[in-house]
Amino acid sequence: MFIDDVTIRVFAGKGGKGAVAFNKNLMSLGPAGGSGGKGGSVYAEGVSNLSALQQFRYEKSIQAEHGMEGRGQFRDGHDGKDLTLKVPVGTVIHNLTEESTVEITKIGERILLAKGGNGGKGNFHFRSPRLTTPKRFQPGLPGEAFQFRLELKLTADIGFVGFPNVGKSSLLNELTNAKSKVANYPFTTLEPNLGAYYELILADIPGLIEGSSRGKGLGIKFLRHIERTRILFHFISAESPSPKKDYNAIRKELGSHNKKLLEKPEYLFLTKSDEASPADLKKKLAVLKKINRQAMAISLYDDESVAAVKKLLNKIKS
Repeated sequence: MFIDDVTIRVFAGKGGKGAVAFNKNLMSLGPAGGSGGKGGSVYAEGVSNLSALQQFRYEKSIQAEHGMEGRGQFRDGHDGKDLTLKVPVGTVIHNLTEESTVEITKIGERILLAKGGNGGKGNFHFRSPRLTTPKRFQPGLPGEAFQFRLELKLTADIGFVGFPNVGKSSLLNELTNAKSKVANYPFTTLEPNLGAYYELILADIPGLIEGSSRGKGLGIKFLRHIERTRILFHFISAESPSPKKDYNAIRKELGSHNKKLLEKPEYLFLTKSDEASPADLKKKLAVLKKINRQAMAISLYDDESVAAVKKLLNKIKS
């Protein structure tokens, strides 16, 4: 199961309390209680692994290490270890407690989620000429605690959109080293897949259907992944009885989700061209060319059409 939206609670570590102790060395007097260690903080760090949010499927509460208590003979407690949560690049981090939002946009980018509490001072720090045997100490401060919603939005140059089973995954596999599942039934792709064509990142978005923007089928969860793509490759199967109707249906779902999706540059492809007769193919392609003059028919069994797609990608990346 692909996890791209999850809510967790994050607890930074509590600071250790200071110690009350006195010098044990012969002929030495005075307070010797050390301070407590600082509690561990919690960070988020961007990684390339799209499945990184899977770790939060069952573990919804994240706790950093507490600072150790201070000890005698001026020994301060050890600081608690910081905790780093690996999240995919493109993750939007919503702080539900403070109603703020930050984003992880680069691999290796680190963001502080919750700061660890400071350790308390031991009685050594409360000595004075008037008070030579203080028994005062400070407790450690609690660490910050927040509730976060982690929402993944893929970051890609080109997003593949269209109805289920129109050949998006097959083309991604042909153009890149991606290994998307391919089969002759709807909803073969149940999670987004990425592939790299040289420096271009291509994203295969699971098939949309009418009503996707209202949660039907695989629902709205995958529509948001299209928001971060620069360009749309819109796929319509040559097996469709009405390519224009299919095109309008997908465009309607995109616009219902976010009007800005309709403003993205779009290329139109009539896929599985080998499945239609030459006359039928010509008729359907003519319909799509009225929508987009650059519409092209493609088939993975036609080396010339695959080469045309590669030529287009080379033009986009140049």
